[in-house]
Amino acid sequence: MSKYYLNYLDELESEAIYILREVWAQFQNPVILFSGGKDSILITHLARKAFYPAKIPFPLMHVDTGHNFPETIQFRDDLIKELGVPLIVGSVQESIDSGRVAEEKGKNATRNALQITTLLDALESNKVDCAIGGGRRDEEKARAKERFFSHRDDFGQWDPKNQRPELWNLLNGKYFEGEHFRAFPISNWTEMDVWNYIKRENIQIPSLYLAHQRQVVWRSDTWIPVSEHLKLEENEKIETKKIRFRTLGDITITGGIESDADTLEKIAEEVSAMRMTERGNRSDDKRSETAMEDRKKQGYF
Repeated sequence: MSKYYLNYLDELESEAIYILREVWAQFQNPVILFSGGKDSILITHLARKAFYPAKIPFPLMHVDTGHNFPETIQFRDDLIKELGVPLIVGSVQESIDSGRVAEEKGKNATRNALQITTLLDALESNKVDCAIGGGRRDEEKARAKERFFSHRDDFGQWDPKNQRPELWNLLNGKYFEGEHFRAFPISNWTEMDVWNYIKRENIQIPSLYLAHQRQVVWRSDTWIPVSEHLKLEENEKIETKKIRFRTLGDITITGGIESDADTLEKIAEEVSAMRMTERGNRSDDKRSETAMEDRKKQGYF
């Protein structure tokens, strides 16, 4: 009797599709948290596969900080038009204008933490009971503590010491009124897995991930892109470098790396030699040793 073996990417794909289908089976009103980055794009692609030939049966939700890369917003709008699925947008600027949050001041000010309130408001107002995210355990030590189904209390907060066991991949999505879950179908993927799968499936990604000429400033040991939101210090000068971004967040905090990787094949080769996590160039994660976990406990992605 012949044996059937799955390629490792097929195994990861199968696991992610299983989790996406479990979300649809166990929850009433799930959404995909879509940032326009490679991981949320991958989740969306997997959702298309999971429910093909039907459309993705739940909307995409984007928390718009107002400090996004223009390329990311354009990619988001083009993808939504192609998919024909609803898009829910939570606006950090509206949260600021309404007095829900106060904007940070100073050189290293960011709207990253302000997303927490906007996200929780959007989840509550749209009665979302499960938000599907693209978090992976290899990204950051706090994300390594997440389960596939990650419980949030009625304040939207995360307690890493009070999560449900997932023996034999049995997922428990039961919750009380006011609580909700986050689901992470690609938890077991690595950055290398993501790029190999994107290359195999020929998934379209924003041009920001490919090496290109861009005006940047050296700050916090990384190349920060020049934008209308960046305030230069006296000793800083604008340079033009060929860079690419390993992860996408706000344009004010996402650092680029000098690179010649302008194709998916070159990116995969470059990543294979990397020794620093892709979030190593995110200035918001450098504020403290527990910056990510502190934000997650309050309701962050």
